[in-house]
Amino acid sequence: MKNRYKFSTLLMALVIFAVGCGSTESTNQASVAKPTDGGSANVKKIIVGTGTKFPNVCFIDENGKLTGYDVELVRELDQRLPGYEFEFQTMEFANLLLSLETKKIDFIAHEMEKNPEREQKYLFNKEPYVVWKTKLIVTKVNNTIQSLDDLKGKKAYTTATSAAAQILENYNKANNNAINIVYSNGSANDAVNQLTAGRADATLGSDFSRPLIDPQGKLKTVGEPLVSSNVLFMFRKDEPEAQALADQIDEAIKQLKADGTLTKLSNQWLGGDYTK
Repeated sequence: MKNRYKFSTLLMALVIFAVGCGSTESTNQASVAKPTDGGSANVKKIIVGTGTKFPNVCFIDENGKLTGYDVELVRELDQRLPGYEFEFQTMEFANLLLSLETKKIDFIAHEMEKNPEREQKYLFNKEPYVVWKTKLIVTKVNNTIQSLDDLKGKKAYTTATSAAAQILENYNKANNNAINIVYSNGSANDAVNQLTAGRADATLGSDFSRPLIDPQGKLKTVGEPLVSSNVLFMFRKDEPEAQALADQIDEAIKQLKADGTLTKLSNQWLGGDYTK
């Protein structure tokens, strides 16, 4: 009888211990959930579209990790916006706009420059995280091209749906399609091969992008900046939820600028402070 009593007591203790462990595990799981501003454990998942072929901006590193300036900036924003959880969806650059329009993604993080054509169709946040000065890029031995006018009758290599493509297309509209535009598949690195092999005469890029896509120094930037653009995140237009997210991102970017985090990220990934 005494042994049966001891066994029952031991069994009850084990049950209490097991219940206690279960409660502790549930508490720990709840504690890692991202709280919203209202204190709820529910957060809104946001799908962020980006690419994998822009060196130091959005690319896959030697360990198979998606990283780069735009990627790490989004991760920093994710930490500062407790009401949202950002998840990346990678794809070819040319597919980003269509994916945004068809609601496969919620916003684009891929050095998207704001211009009048894009502003008509899409929503941008207001606080830029890069200021991009677009210039012509040619091979180091090319001394004949200094402006778009010098590209008349020649080939310019660019990515479809990019802001650089828009510059070339606008020029062609005003100049009877004087430039032969060669569209790429979205790989920034390919511009070096296209130009050095003579398949194109020039491409367009930012003042910081040339060293990133051309680490061996086979190319050079020439002429005056064709345009200076703010780089922002791109959202669907006329959606209150998108506007609310854009507004919160603006406030977070202001904080990143004020505490020096944005400058640190720019220096780390872009080789200088291009945030002003």
